[in-house]
Amino acid sequence: MSYYEIPPFTDKGDPVSYGAAEERGEQPTDSRTLMPTGPEADFKNVRTLDDGTHISVVTLDGKKSGFKGKVWVWAPKEYTDEPKFAKSGFPVMIALPGGPGYGTNYWMGGFKLQENISKWYSEGKSKPFLLAMPVLNPGPDNKGIYWDGSDIPGQPKMGTWLTEDVPDLMKANFRTLKSRDGWSFMGSSTGGFAGLKAVLKHPDKFKAVIANGPDIVPDSPLWRGHEKEMRENNPEVLAEQLIANKGPDVYLAFQVGTRENAKTMADVKKFIATYGKGPVHTDLHVIEGGKHDGATYAPNLGLGPIQWISEQMEGPTPSATP
Repeated sequence: MSYYEIPPFTDKGDPVSYGAAEERGEQPTDSRTLMPTGPEADFKNVRTLDDGTHISVVTLDGKKSGFKGKVWVWAPKEYTDEPKFAKSGFPVMIALPGGPGYGTNYWMGGFKLQENISKWYSEGKSKPFLLAMPVLNPGPDNKGIYWDGSDIPGQPKMGTWLTEDVPDLMKANFRTLKSRDGWSFMGSSTGGFAGLKAVLKHPDKFKAVIANGPDIVPDSPLWRGHEKEMRENNPEVLAEQLIANKGPDVYLAFQVGTRENAKTMADVKKFIATYGKGPVHTDLHVIEGGKHDGATYAPNLGLGPIQWISEQMEGPTPSATP
């Protein structure tokens, strides 16, 4: 009956709380941790995993961007059920889809991302990430129109949505980490571009990204007539500026399949060769036989990329007395 989602045999749509109201104002394990700031969001359950954790969703009214859209979230069992981490901050990964990225985000239900993060953590390959999975675009991808995860003049401020409003949602509802060492992105295709650009544009807020088959430069037709702003959102320009400024250090992990468009591989390799120096640390995982899709990227995250960025990031600190 649960398979057919027939009440009362399913908990889909039930309220989900991650304890923000109870924890707000409590003392954390250490000074690195930011306790939930509130207010607690109205999360509704989308799926309950076999380990009892929940993927839930909320419609977020972005105060800074002015954009209103859905965000799916997930917390590993170490966050909810591990006494030694009960007052510890957890790292956040903002996972972005490819394709339209409108109305939904395929990481919230496909490719076993949540189950694999738990598995990789148990194997010592990954931090126990909190996941935020927002919509990427404010509308459907009609006639090649998309927003590059950016604040394009005259358009919804999707850059502010991803780098300000979504992190604010996570800080309001979860124990997070104050430092940028606890904040990362992961994305595919245009979502990979958006995550790559976000880390390079805001290295004071985010430390790492896994960019799967990403675009390297902004190419939305909505930039037409806004060349200055487009340049300000170009990862090549941003990387060059970061190198000139001598930091802060960022960690950019790339995944590209050998069956993708040859230009994708060439562009990524050219970016690494040109800008992978000084504070811009890069890593490339080539997926033999891999295609340009989430089904290719998801399992391969555990074959190097997630371990590489996890080694650069902070994790929860166990309390002295569980």
